[in-house]
Amino acid sequence: MNPTTDRPPDPLLPPASRMHAATGVRHSLRLWLGLAISMGGVWALCSQFWLYAQHHPVVLQALLGGSAAALATALGTLPVMLSQRMSERTQDTLFGFGAGVMLAACAFSLILPGLEAAKAQALWGGGGWGAGGVMGTSILLGAAALMAMDKLLPHEHFIKGREGLDGDAARKLQRTWLFVIAIALHNLPEGLAIGVGYAGNDGLRANALATGIAIQDVPEGLVVAVALLAAGYRRRFAVLLGMASGLVEPLGAVLGAAVVSSSAALLPWGLGFAAGAMLFVISHEIIPESHRKGHEAFATGGLMLGFVLMMVLDTALG
Repeated sequence: MNPTTDRPPDPLLPPASRMHAATGVRHSLRLWLGLAISMGGVWALCSQFWLYAQHHPVVLQALLGGSAAALATALGTLPVMLSQRMSERTQDTLFGFGAGVMLAACAFSLILPGLEAAKAQALWGGGGWGAGGVMGTSILLGAAALMAMDKLLPHEHFIKGREGLDGDAARKLQRTWLFVIAIALHNLPEGLAIGVGYAGNDGLRANALATGIAIQDVPEGLVVAVALLAAGYRRRFAVLLGMASGLVEPLGAVLGAAVVSSSAALLPWGLGFAAGAMLFVISHEIIPESHRKGHEAFATGGLMLGFVLMMVLDTALG
């Protein structure tokens, strides 16, 4: 008999051990209780939202469109599980493709319908000058909102590095969450555009916008997962975080549709705001990232292809 391994346990634990065991049990109970309360809250929130969506079909359509975009992002990350690397030239080409799709979506699915809505409502005196003033102001407001978020929220880009306020809160955040915030800032305007598009366009044109964004989300999800992998994260974690990055889009879609559909007067403002936010992301994030490694020609070619594809989708389906 081995005295060190076969000795029966002491029935009387020291007070410190008993206290530690009791603390662990209480901690587990609190954890499970908190989880149960959180799940109950989520269930109640989802039930209330479903009742709301049944009376507001535009919001439900926006949720479905945003969810399709999130699913496309998740599908784009799957090749990372099979492939080790993707060339920088391919990444920059895909960045350019996404920028082209977003540019065409801004022009044909957001700005032009917004001008038509502003003219129909005779905002700012009516006519072309009034409609142009409304849309121009709303575009600048959307870009200014994203610029303020970019300056105030701490986040980290895969190439440019850390941005935002450099305070104690920023320094304490883990690098993973800085990446998550950067991806959320990138995807939020896309979700807003989908939601506002359903609130302001007919079904076919809104579907074309959601389809175009979903198409460019496939390579975008791939690029995000590859960049996370290159930043030193494990393959499975990079794929899961890349999939989760698309969840911002249905939230933004529901928010955009709910706000704009509440008042017809908000429609041109919402369309312009979403366009301005997307234009800021294109100019401030996507195009500089695609030109940073010396593959400008491939990035520009991808941009042209993406723009043409989205234009054809909008004109054929809208």
